[in-house]
Amino acid sequence: MKRVLGGILLLLVGCVETVEPLAEVNEQEMNEFILRVKANQVFVEGGKFLMGDFGAQYGAERLPFDMHKHSSPLHEVRLDAYSIDKHKITNSDFRTYLQHNPSFIRKGKALSDYEMPKAFSGSPAKINWFEAEAYCKWLGDLTELPYSLPTEAQWEYAARSRGRFVRVATDNGEYRMTDVIESGEDGPRGLNISTGWDRSDFAKKMGWRDSGLSLLPVDMFPANPLGLYAMTDNGLEWVKDWYDPEYYSYSPIDNPQGPVKAVHQTLEGTDTRVVRGQDHASSIWRLGASVYRYPRDPSVAWYTARCVVNSPEPLTSH
Repeated sequence: MKRVLGGILLLLVGCVETVEPLAEVNEQEMNEFILRVKANQVFVEGGKFLMGDFGAQYGAERLPFDMHKHSSPLHEVRLDAYSIDKHKITNSDFRTYLQHNPSFIRKGKALSDYEMPKAFSGSPAKINWFEAEAYCKWLGDLTELPYSLPTEAQWEYAARSRGRFVRVATDNGEYRMTDVIESGEDGPRGLNISTGWDRSDFAKKMGWRDSGLSLLPVDMFPANPLGLYAMTDNGLEWVKDWYDPEYYSYSPIDNPQGPVKAVHQTLEGTDTRVVRGQDHASSIWRLGASVYRYPRDPSVAWYTARCVVNSPEPLTSH
């Protein structure tokens, strides 16, 4: 029996979309989903690296990337091996989760009472921290594997291709885009990371109002050397950790998990979790996107995520 998710119109990236019912997923579709999410994992060998703002010591300009100082001090971290999603959680992935969790609650409303707009299936899902955590836990229940949100250290180690001194998580650690004059376009297009013109073009193709803030398909541009896509573009990502601006000064060396309890609040008094990456790529904001860290209210569904499997062996051995 189909579960209908609201009948109300909702504004999404500049255009109003009609809600469609979510049909149940059959056993074959679920098996295919499980195979796909497991194949989506990239194995990351453990090791040690210098975590944090490396700009002053190892950047080309020998200047700090983050003026807020909360990405410092640079400190040694050692991590065990793990696997991490090559893509951010997509609308399609999260839709499957919703279909199997009809009692899902957001801000006190049952899912059946909550609006669910149509969205491009291959773009990142906008979810809050609790939803991201629940999604990763659900994958663990489905697969009997130790799925979770990545720690902040796991996220940065992977974005920096096992701790290399790269400022953005592209195929070469820099931004590449077309030359406007040579291309004859009205603005540069990204070659290995998005530009505002890429996002506007995608919005137009989808029939949305022209928007340089649209989220793009998760694999639209090349992966970093580890095979991970858009870690410093196309949506900030939730990680497991509570946020503490001073955490790097007392972080343990081995497999840091973040503060044991909330220590930082928003101006409204809400405890904060960490988001990492870059919401929308820009040549202006490119410096240090692989090391930037931000505090966010975990109940706000403006961000995305990816999951890890905390196993020292590749998933192919399971």
